Amino acid sequence: MSPPMAPAGWSRWLVPPAALSVHLSIGQAYAWSVFKPPLESALGLSGTQSALPFQLGIVMLGLSAAFGGTLVERKGPRWAMTVALVCFSSGFLLAALGAAVEQYWLIVFGYGFVGGIGLGIGYISPVSTLIKWFPDRPGMATGIAIMGFGGGALIASPWSAQMLESFGTDSSGIALAFLVHGLTYAVFMLLGVLLVRVPRPVKTDGGGPAVLDGPQVSARSAVRTPQFWCLWIVLCMNVTAGIGILEKAAPMITDFFADTSTPVSVSAAAGFVALLSAANMAGRIGWSSTSDLIGRKNIYRVYLGVGALMYALIALAGDSSKPLFILCALVILSFYGGGFATVPAYLKDLFGTYQVGAIHGRLLTAWSTAGVLGPLIVNWIADRQEEAGKDGSSLYTLSLFIMIGLLAVGFVANELVRPVHPRHHEPVARPQEKEASDVR
Repeated sequence: MSPPMAPAGWSRWLVPPAALSVHLSIGQAYAWSVFKPPLESALGLSGTQSALPFQLGIVMLGLSAAFGGTLVERKGPRWAMTVALVCFSSGFLLAALGAAVEQYWLIVFGYGFVGGIGLGIGYISPVSTLIKWFPDRPGMATGIAIMGFGGGALIASPWSAQMLESFGTDSSGIALAFLVHGLTYAVFMLLGVLLVRVPRPVKTDGGGPAVLDGPQVSARSAVRTPQFWCLWIVLCMNVTAGIGILEKAAPMITDFFADTSTPVSVSAAAGFVALLSAANMAGRIGWSSTSDLIGRKNIYRVYLGVGALMYALIALAGDSSKPLFILCALVILSFYGGGFATVPAYLKDLFGTYQVGAIHGRLLTAWSTAGVLGPLIVNWIADRQEEAGKDGSSLYTLSLFIMIGLLAVGFVANELVRPVHPRHHEPVARPQEKEASDVR
């Protein structure tokens, strides 16, 4: 499948909706928890077992993005979106079959393994194309798409819950819900497949953007540079700090104010989680767009430096004021989302647009690592503190100071980022020559 070249006069503003159709769909992954209680009841699963399809999906997201990034770069966004559509929708259909015949491992294989490949390929599919279309505002462009991944759960969560209420929460009802999800997301993602276009490799008559401007670094060379690994540490530390709060948000705010005159109710804790999701989504477009104005290095100084200050305020005075606790948590989660959305533009600044999608895919292994590290730190320490007889906010104090330390490590790594040495740059070639070499 050849990359779909934009005709003369094509508006670049049609590309972000194409990217959004994919990211809003695969963002459903964050709403998996809606299916956990029905699955546990219908198939007799434990909480750990019902979480496995989601966990495998996140692992496959990182692995498929890392190993499939170069192929995505070579084949183009339409091919990548098609693969994402087939895998993500097929994953739901296999999970539907698994639920219908009550075979748990078929659900794990379908949603987690097959669907997870769709997550990874779909996540990186529009990034390179958006950066090439918006060389003047790469942060805003990738922020729009990656905001969709954060916002997908806000749509999917109530939609899935309503579907289970209508179809029932037994195995046949869950199977029907999975089937409808698979078919609906296939249609929605198809809009992106049909709409996406790549820019022409040279300036158009209408003054469109040129590609391959400035130094260009291949994915293979990028992973050999200290800049790549500094950014890997920056992303890993920022995500670890954010996901630590996100995964434990409801019990954390409940524990912080359990001994006060106004404890937090279950419904209020759920509302707090929804607020965090909104901050996560808003940060993806807001902070990444800001990075176009103040620069990528400066915005990560804000994420990591101010983020550490927010953690310190929660640790030292968070249990004395609910507004302070909530405000600090919202800022941290907006930085969490902003870090995801800004990093493709940071990669473009350092390595150029030549294989930025493939480089981004390799960098997402930092996400997989942080996805294990953040919840592990917060949950393991809280369990040990509880065993030691502590309660309330003291369950989390040590975790919060560890997060401050991790953000400090990320801050130092960001300061060490320098322009890539010219020995890593690709040889200069005319656009026609470069395009021909890429398809061989």
